[in-house]
Amino acid sequence: MAALLLAVVTDEGPHRVWGLCAAIGYAVAGALAAGASRGLRRVAPFVAVVGVAVVPMVWLVTHRQGQLEVDVVHHSGALLLHTGSPYLPEPSQLEDYNPYLPAMALFGLPYALFGDGPLTDARWGFALVFGLALVVAARITVGHCAPRALALLAAFPLLALPLATGGIDLPVTALMCLALATAAAGRPAATGLAAGAAAAMKWTAWPVLAVVLVLLTVRRGGRAAAGAGAAAAAVLAVLTVPSFLVSPGAFVEQVLRYPLGAGQVASPAGSPLPGHLVATLLPGGRLIALVLLASAAVAVAVLLVGRPPRTLLAAADRLAFALAVAICLAPATRFGYLLMPVTIAAWFRLHPGSVRVRGSAVLGLGAFARIE
Repeated sequence: MAALLLAVVTDEGPHRVWGLCAAIGYAVAGALAAGASRGLRRVAPFVAVVGVAVVPMVWLVTHRQGQLEVDVVHHSGALLLHTGSPYLPEPSQLEDYNPYLPAMALFGLPYALFGDGPLTDARWGFALVFGLALVVAARITVGHCAPRALALLAAFPLLALPLATGGIDLPVTALMCLALATAAAGRPAATGLAAGAAAAMKWTAWPVLAVVLVLLTVRRGGRAAAGAGAAAAAVLAVLTVPSFLVSPGAFVEQVLRYPLGAGQVASPAGSPLPGHLVATLLPGGRLIALVLLASAAVAVAVLLVGRPPRTLLAAADRLAFALAVAICLAPATRFGYLLMPVTIAAWFRLHPGSVRVRGSAVLGLGAFARIE
């Protein structure tokens, strides 16, 4: 019903297409899940993900429709290829801004190299990295990845919509999950690579650096954490510094000022979450929102150090909480960003019977997440 309502009320064509496809997909999957046959119930999540993610994504990619962020990545890939920086030196309108860190432009390289076409759309890369990183994370922690778990996650509306229409946050989120998994398994080099890659795409991923380093310190000691930190710093330097040196002014304007609502062009991210409401409704609201955001970051850091996570699920929960707080308090924000904390908190719980907390209690997500 919610998907159909979105199709009716939205002004955005890609969202309307997704809403119509998703309404049918959820209806068919719901009918199968309610059936008496165990076989039909087991196949329902796969039918759902095809109907609500795969079909609308293929249709939108084929018809060259998507959210603005897809075009931003395509253009930033072309700029990176030809100038060494994914940022226009003098952006003058919304379409000129690239608020992502330089590594995100790598998803635009197929477009830059082979031209505009269905096969060069950045959404294929987003979906591929998202799926692969989650599968590897599950295999590291529990020894396998249940296909039904991945289908359940991808069919969730908060993820299915961006899979089809945009998808910027999906690879970042999956790489954060991979960093958590490798840290819990005591693999500092892999942890640094995964966390560094995520952090080189979006500022939003930077909290994962603190969480995985604390988790490694608790489980493997300071030397392992230092190794992971060095690997993450190296990845960040390689992927970020060259673009900054080519165009430092554009970097500051588009990657620092713009996401905070202080750029020359206003960010369209304006979901009515607390930070945005404070920034827009109160005198000096943007400064107040930034102070609240900084205060929350300090509080989360103190909690992380004072009560460090000792298990994978505890670390995932700390990271999900930190991201949720940051999203809610940011001056320029969107409800869709919440897919990051939701995915991080849910993914390792979608394999019940395998992930344990403190060696005993198994945490699940209830009937929705049961893997039969």
